[in-house]
Amino acid sequence: METKQFRTMAEYRQDLTEDPARGIWDLIVAGGGLTGVAAAVSARRLGLRVLLIEKAGFLGGAPGTMLINPFMPYSTTVDGRRFELSRGFFSELRTMLKELGGYEDGREDIHEEYLKLALDRLVQREGIQVLFHTVLCGIEKDGETIKSVQAVTKAGVLTFSGRYFIDATGDAALAVMAGCPYHLGREDGLCQPMTLCFRIGNVDIPVFQKNRQAMQEKYRELQKEGKIRNPREDVLIFNTLVDGVLHFNTTRVVKHDPTDPFAVTEAEMIAREQMFEMYDFLKNNCPGFEHSQLLYSAGEIGARESRMSDGEYLLTETDLRDCVKFDDAVAAGNYDIDIHNPEGSGTSHYYFPAGTWYTIPYRALQPKNADNLLVAGRCISSTHEAQASYRIMPIVTTLGQAAGTAAALAAKAGTGVKQVDVRLLQDTLKENGAFIGI
Repeated sequence: METKQFRTMAEYRQDLTEDPARGIWDLIVAGGGLTGVAAAVSARRLGLRVLLIEKAGFLGGAPGTMLINPFMPYSTTVDGRRFELSRGFFSELRTMLKELGGYEDGREDIHEEYLKLALDRLVQREGIQVLFHTVLCGIEKDGETIKSVQAVTKAGVLTFSGRYFIDATGDAALAVMAGCPYHLGREDGLCQPMTLCFRIGNVDIPVFQKNRQAMQEKYRELQKEGKIRNPREDVLIFNTLVDGVLHFNTTRVVKHDPTDPFAVTEAEMIAREQMFEMYDFLKNNCPGFEHSQLLYSAGEIGARESRMSDGEYLLTETDLRDCVKFDDAVAAGNYDIDIHNPEGSGTSHYYFPAGTWYTIPYRALQPKNADNLLVAGRCISSTHEAQASYRIMPIVTTLGQAAGTAAALAAKAGTGVKQVDVRLLQDTLKENGAFIGI
């Protein structure tokens, strides 16, 4: 299918004047994180003309905007061998990163700058129209059919018309604007804590590793004395691909609504205070940090959880623990049910036995009250507990591939997304390298 990428607003407007039909995209994907990119690429490769809109100035989402790192485990063991559960586009992504030097076999650390470049090159090669610095602000809907979305851009508020839509915003923003039902966090409305990730450089890492346990003990001691206000129970640190640099996912802001702009603003400020508190603690108390330097923090505080769609199927903790194999499965996972306490200290885990996995049904990607919209990523239809497992980057990438593939099949058949032939969807995903768990 012929496609065209517009380089200027003048070019875009001229094209619409000459041929108004070109202004109707086959698919509009809201959110250019790993989920959205996987959706856009999967749909484009099946022939759709795709517009991908992203609020930041790059693709990749959480690794770039929130410094989320690493990928987190996405495999299990079968017959004594490593068995990957997140494949397809996610495998391709890892290969692209490795070729650029932003990923290494045997490690899950990623270099977000290489990720941004890899995804730029990918979408340009595939002929996907991308718009950065573009934020959703409204929709037009006729019955259960979304006709267009409005977005704030550098050129003001623009309207983009489409036949199909995918919400990969992480917050179910498009679905909410479309009047689709949703819930926030767990039953009492509280969400998992928000975290501002940051990096510290010039660390003597061998010395730090020898004293890591003593550091944790000192942290808890000062916390009990009231000298550390961060409610997190320990210091969460990851390695990076850069020598002497450590990654910190350890600030914790609780009881703040990640969809409330006032609450998020306050959370950013609280987390920044926690970051400097942590840096001072490490530099003054922990061997290996004597000459360290605070490098930078994420441009945006990370939200583990916010809105989730109330879709055609609500995925539950029981479904995950029972490793249910749904007839309409489109993805699989077994990352632990990892719940950071929404009220304060503590993190709970449920680890899946080796060789087991759950599946995610296509119906969980289908919001109610919309016939041409799919939701993908951490805001699919599920409970708080279930979301605590599938929210990681490898799994949400596979959900993006499933959504993009489904939209393409719906477009080819001329049906709504809920009428897609599930067997054809599953077969198409497998043909493109995905593992769906059944």
